[in-house]
Amino acid sequence: MAKTRQSQRRLLESFTIKGPDGVIKPGDCVLMKAPESSKKPYVARVEKIEATRAQGTQVKLKVRWYYRPEEVTDGRQIFHGSKEVFLSDHYDSQSVDTIECKCYVHTIRKYTKLRSIGTEDYFCRFEYKSATGIFVPDRVAVFCKCEMPYNPDNLMIQCEDCFDWFHPSCVGMTDQEAKKLENFYCESCIAENEKKVHKPNGATTQSEEKDVEVEENPVQIFKPAQFGNKRNMKEY
Repeated sequence: MAKTRQSQRRLLESFTIKGPDGVIKPGDCVLMKAPESSKKPYVARVEKIEATRAQGTQVKLKVRWYYRPEEVTDGRQIFHGSKEVFLSDHYDSQSVDTIECKCYVHTIRKYTKLRSIGTEDYFCRFEYKSATGIFVPDRVAVFCKCEMPYNPDNLMIQCEDCFDWFHPSCVGMTDQEAKKLENFYCESCIAENEKKVHKPNGATTQSEEKDVEVEENPVQIFKPAQFGNKRNMKEY
């Protein structure tokens, strides 16, 4: 009886793909073709690159999938960014032929600091347990009156007194109006300042007026993920 020829496997340190991206290594992230052309490409992190020698040489990738918000149990939520993905515990083996190109999955902090966001840029702030639907971490900082987690697609402005962050729409203005502001104070701080400067009979003193003079500093419209000022924590 002829002996069955066993396939020989060896790990590769890298693999060169067609196109400008060049070399793929373990730890890199890639976009992989979906079976249906109408679907977005899948996002994956390369764990291993393996060459199998059976009938010719075949190169396979062991990958760890990132899930898009619409692919998880509860679906896409209002605070999910358009480029947000979740690192799952779902591993798979894929042919290198399914690679479309390299992509880059950043932390949310690094993502918000990018000068320009390309089509291959994504961010991840949660891990997702696909069998149970659990997110790690299961609590997230929330901002604004609406107490929603931060969405880097949406503009936020910072109160100069309490340093909390607010969506312009939640404080009765448009994004365009918010960008033109020189100073911004939230309703709570305005009310608190009015209590400090007004006497019971409605009079004020020069010293009290001086304490609440507005500084000529432009309103902050940066992203709260850069500054870490958190109003509260909420279960995810």
